[in-house]
Amino acid sequence: MALTRSVHPTFAVLERHLTLYRRLWQASVFSSFVMPVLFLLSIGIGVGGYVGSVQGVDYLSWIVPGVLASTAFQIAVGESTYAVLGDFKWVRAYHAMRATPVNVADMVRGHLLYLVFRVTVTVLAFLVVVVFFGGLHSPWAPVTVLVCALVTVAVAAPVTAFAATIDQDSYFALLFRLIVLPAALFSGVFFPVEQLVVGFRLLAYASPLWHAVELCRAATLGRAPAWPVWAHAGYLLVWAVVGVVLAVRAFRGRLED
Repeated sequence: MALTRSVHPTFAVLERHLTLYRRLWQASVFSSFVMPVLFLLSIGIGVGGYVGSVQGVDYLSWIVPGVLASTAFQIAVGESTYAVLGDFKWVRAYHAMRATPVNVADMVRGHLLYLVFRVTVTVLAFLVVVVFFGGLHSPWAPVTVLVCALVTVAVAAPVTAFAATIDQDSYFALLFRLIVLPAALFSGVFFPVEQLVVGFRLLAYASPLWHAVELCRAATLGRAPAWPVWAHAGYLLVWAVVGVVLAVRAFRGRLED
């Protein structure tokens, strides 16, 4: 990776990720763009015809913010598992970066900035589609872009730290089955978490995805979330900060072995 004095190392790492994405973007079109729209049509309109309304709004409008936050969540996890482990174990891209002026913190920040870019483009495209379905009911809807960016960092940072500490990709199967899938199903994306029993409801509250869903729903529907906005945002921010610290430590420990 060539660095010049005018380019900050963090942005050099971001540029590397964007260069790779430019060559491989076709592979992500379905999961990043087509799948959310299919969810909108099949679940929001198809299932919504049977469900009717939820908490006073039609099911399509109710599920839109959940799909937005869930898409950001899944991109964050998906791009912080095999991609990170691969750049350590097989491609050894991070080892190559370490031989340049790029430091460990730059690697982590560049990776997270790339994910924020990916999620922002996806969310903006999805919002444009939703407008034509009448799924947005508040001028605060664009705030969902910021919420999705925040949950992306909150989720991707600790997952990146985890991926940097393992040597076998079989651990990712456990991550997806025991954490990612339950979070996607029981964090208020498809139905209110108040319908869950108390124990599972507390687990939903612990998930960063639920907080992102609540903030997105407040923005698209123009109503107050379950908790104060600062509490939801603060919880996600804590996850993000702790995750970045853990990721930097994990990267440093692995590259110094």
